[in-house]
Amino acid sequence: MNFSLTRIAPTPSGFLHLGNVYSFLITKALAEKTGAKILLRIDDLDRERYRPEYVQDIFDTLDFMEIKIDQGPKNLREFETEWSQLHRMDHYAVALNTLRETKTIFACDCSRKKILQLDSSGYYLGQCLDRRLSLDKSEAAWRMNTMESEFITLTEYPDRKVNALIPQDAAFYLVRKKDGLPAYQLTSLIDDCHFGTDLIVRGKDLYSSTLAQLDLAEKLGLASFSKTTFLHHSLIKGQNQEKLSKSEGATSIQFLRKEGKKLKDVFGILGKLIGRQEPMDSFEDFQKWT
Repeated sequence: MNFSLTRIAPTPSGFLHLGNVYSFLITKALAEKTGAKILLRIDDLDRERYRPEYVQDIFDTLDFMEIKIDQGPKNLREFETEWSQLHRMDHYAVALNTLRETKTIFACDCSRKKILQLDSSGYYLGQCLDRRLSLDKSEAAWRMNTMESEFITLTEYPDRKVNALIPQDAAFYLVRKKDGLPAYQLTSLIDDCHFGTDLIVRGKDLYSSTLAQLDLAEKLGLASFSKTTFLHHSLIKGQNQEKLSKSEGATSIQFLRKEGKKLKDVFGILGKLIGRQEPMDSFEDFQKWT
């Protein structure tokens, strides 16, 4: 099965860790197997956590792991001047305006603390749906009304059709944040459609996001996104059996490199984390495993 374009889409909110690299390597392996080109798309609209050094770390990590990028920025300067999501704000604004006109969204001014108080699960259950707040209300986010959302069909790699409903953790998903910036579900969808991505590799923790984005694509009339194929891979767990995070410095590629680890050492560590019985010290070994 052949594809045109897949992508690596990190967020510059911390230094990349072994979990990020694991996902990147699966993407590289599938790209080589299916003939897809690889796009580097850096999701940088979380401006509170954005740091130039985190963007530089993305380039350094890809170079160290010998992951070749076919499309996208080649360095920090090129990213900031040409490829940042800030340069695509007009695309996001058009999508938000379309949602406003179709009346499929509602305003919500709930804080995270209030949402947790309303339901101990921490999931937002549509409390503002009947409040009919103005979409122009200050400090109000925009959420999708998913009450009428129907079964969503997605294609899991290589060609397995799955039907699912939007799960509770993605119900009433955000499309615009309180600060007025477009939210992740919208920007990721618009970017994937803009660049023509047809193969998306992501962790199982983003399965709910996949369903939300497919629902959003249907609301926006972006039929091409429904033809995208997804691979949701297992997550690498840390010592506490929780998924790795960017706050765990010891698993960052930068930390490992400062410790003197070479490329084959990183592959070796990765092999142990994913439970491989045979030694793994190269991408070729990784390819055999995947």
